[in-house]
Amino acid sequence: MASVTSLSDSVHQRLAAALSAALPQSGSADPLLRRSDRADFQANGILALAKKEKANPRELATQVVSRVESGDVIKDIEVSGPGFLNITITDRAITQTLAARYADDTGRLGVPQAEHPGTTVIDYAQPNVAKEMHVGHLRSAVIGDSVAQLLEFTGESVVRRHHIGDWGTQFGMLIQYLEEHPHELDHKADEVSGEEAMSNLERIYKAARKLFDADEEFKTRARRRVVDLQAGEPRTLAMWQKFVDESKIYFFSVFEKLDMEIRDPDIVGESGYNDMLAETCRLLEESGVAVRSEGALCVFFDDIKGPDGKPVPLIVQKSDGGYGYAATDLSAIRDRVFTIKANTLLYVVDARQSLHFKMVFETARRAGWLNEDVRAVQLAFGTVLGKDGKPFKTREGETVRLVDLLDEAIDRASAVVREKAQDLSEEEIAERGTQVGIGAVKYADLSTSASRDYKFDLDQMVSLNGDTSVYLQYAYARIQSILRKAGEARPVAHPELDLHEAERALGLHADSFAATVAEAATDYAPHKMTAYLYQLASLYTTFYDKCPVLKAESPEQIENRLFLCDITARTLHQGMALLGIRTPERL
Repeated sequence: MASVTSLSDSVHQRLAAALSAALPQSGSADPLLRRSDRADFQANGILALAKKEKANPRELATQVVSRVESGDVIKDIEVSGPGFLNITITDRAITQTLAARYADDTGRLGVPQAEHPGTTVIDYAQPNVAKEMHVGHLRSAVIGDSVAQLLEFTGESVVRRHHIGDWGTQFGMLIQYLEEHPHELDHKADEVSGEEAMSNLERIYKAARKLFDADEEFKTRARRRVVDLQAGEPRTLAMWQKFVDESKIYFFSVFEKLDMEIRDPDIVGESGYNDMLAETCRLLEESGVAVRSEGALCVFFDDIKGPDGKPVPLIVQKSDGGYGYAATDLSAIRDRVFTIKANTLLYVVDARQSLHFKMVFETARRAGWLNEDVRAVQLAFGTVLGKDGKPFKTREGETVRLVDLLDEAIDRASAVVREKAQDLSEEEIAERGTQVGIGAVKYADLSTSASRDYKFDLDQMVSLNGDTSVYLQYAYARIQSILRKAGEARPVAHPELDLHEAERALGLHADSFAATVAEAATDYAPHKMTAYLYQLASLYTTFYDKCPVLKAESPEQIENRLFLCDITARTLHQGMALLGIRTPERL
């Protein structure tokens, strides 16, 4: 199925052609088209063009209007103010364009793929081995998953990477403890739940930590174990792998609760780059990008200085020969650029790590690994705050466990679903409660621009009123209910019918889904999709209030309104899917 030309693109093409005809010497000019409250669209590109050509803008606008092809798409075009054009579309064009989108049997609603797709490696959802996931891990996972889906929908080839923390000195302590208490990670049953796996790991961590702090001899043995681990001693590696495997049982259970697919081959932790670290350092030192300073291998920057005015370097290798995060991150860049052959490296990482990534990216640029054709971008996100506007903590001042948060959201949502449910069984209420609760958490996160902090307020998130996923899910379920009640009547487009003002507004907005997808993907901005969908649901509510569907005036109008309902539902469903949110058929 070919992509469908949107109404704004059709108008844009006609205006650009008229502009070129009126001013042949100006080449291809942009009419600067946007949606308007005065008409369907407003073009205000004539002002800049008139200034450049030293022409009178109103006269130029009048010339352009006289050359515009009207009829099939443009119903009316008028000059307003100093030289703006107000454009009204024909009702027929709105219905026909939506009908073409509706007929797309791929389910893409006529959304085109990008002209020049590339390969993006997206690094998101980065938990740590043997550690509980907390609220801080939520945003990286939710934002990363949505951006990956948006990019894939536009035709980009997306490689997911979960850079888990699975290496470092703390493993010496854990492995040594397991060596001395060999049955601590044995499983009694075949199936182990994520909760059990986490409690096993927590128990070992606490016991090992206690021993490490109290027993000097154990501490010495644990430190020796780190050396064995870094040297790749097989028995030590096998025990390390047990901790990684146990942690994955837990990770997968959390991601499953978040309704997110995380595949094992995509989990390439810090350890995945071990074999590259020495060479990364050698390449940086030989090229002069990094220099030895007090025994450590460092990269210096003119614009990064500490409070004392001295330059703050990126330390790639410590003076004792150990490698820091920088060496691993730079090795990962080499792998992603030269092995995976990516054009874009996207990092969904907390804004507090911005300085680190700025230094890492600049180092990779100096080394020639990043250039005009390969770019690295940090999609930095803000902090999750409690209702009081302070970083989210439990009453005891502890970090909030992610699982507890999700369970509470599901409980709250289930109560809302139960209250509204007329004909749902307990099993259905539980299933819908989960979809609504997880959707509510994701939507609240995604509807805030990633770079801003946001308040985690469950009452607000599961509210049926306002900008929440529950409002959108209920709009979708309401449409499905109407389509079920329609009996013999079917959704069919009737371009010959005049449209009510509420139908036109809904139709024009439904048509701009393709433009929203492109913008949200290009800007890595899922919040642009949430804003679009909320407006779609709001316009649908107005349409539903003002335009009777099953009691419309004629059989054709019933069919046309059912068609408008159905294309709205399909758009809601597809848009929500790109955010990783389910749309239940009944609520």
